[in-house]
Amino acid sequence: MPVRPTHLGHALASEWTKIRSLRSTIWTLGVMVVLTVGIGLLASVAAGSEREMDPLLGVGFVGVLLGSLCVITLGVLSISSEYGTGMIRTTLTACPSRVRVLTAKAVVFFTLALILTTVATTLVALLDTGMLNGPAPTTDQWLRATLGAGLYVALLGLLALAVGALLRHSAGAISTMMGVVLLPMLLALFLQGESVKDIQRTLIEYSVPSALATLYDIPFLPTGPTGWTPLWILAGVTAVVLGGAYAAVAQRDV
Repeated sequence: MPVRPTHLGHALASEWTKIRSLRSTIWTLGVMVVLTVGIGLLASVAAGSEREMDPLLGVGFVGVLLGSLCVITLGVLSISSEYGTGMIRTTLTACPSRVRVLTAKAVVFFTLALILTTVATTLVALLDTGMLNGPAPTTDQWLRATLGAGLYVALLGLLALAVGALLRHSAGAISTMMGVVLLPMLLALFLQGESVKDIQRTLIEYSVPSALATLYDIPFLPTGPTGWTPLWILAGVTAVVLGGAYAAVAQRDV
């Protein structure tokens, strides 16, 4: 029998088959789209067309933030579930190159999350523009509220995938990521002393909710990162953690 050398394309096809055939993918991404679009629509209806909104696209922030929790969960499950069921042994038997396996998982998941999230944020932006009254968004505001938000949420999911690869435990990785998203803001609420004001401000400025709000031009504080900066910060953090995941996957046993 002729034997063909395997390459990354085979691994990508395998991971695409896995992720699209799982019920968890359909349910999780379905809930993400419903939350993003549904809450964005409800926020637009509640705001009404009488009151002037500036920035006009800012009302879509809450739905995207809640939808990102679904993407984070799926990012963890896309790799940790294989460790939980033992399927990872079959995967690594079929494709012994662990770097190739992790790359395929990261590419397939990131692409899927980016496309669906960007479509959802774009739909919300169109609804906001049609239903609300306010200054017309600039091109940069449009890009940050659609593609920028989609990239940010997809990077959060990719970070969750890397954490799942490091911990190899679904509950632990999901809890860790929820802590990354929510804990800084919760800690800031309890840091009320004058001596810890700087720490409180830093926690708020660099928290995930505030960073995502910054892409919509509604940062929680006037100081801190602006424009596209939160996206570059998250990209750097994700690259570091993903690099650690590559190193761990290549060195340890299953």
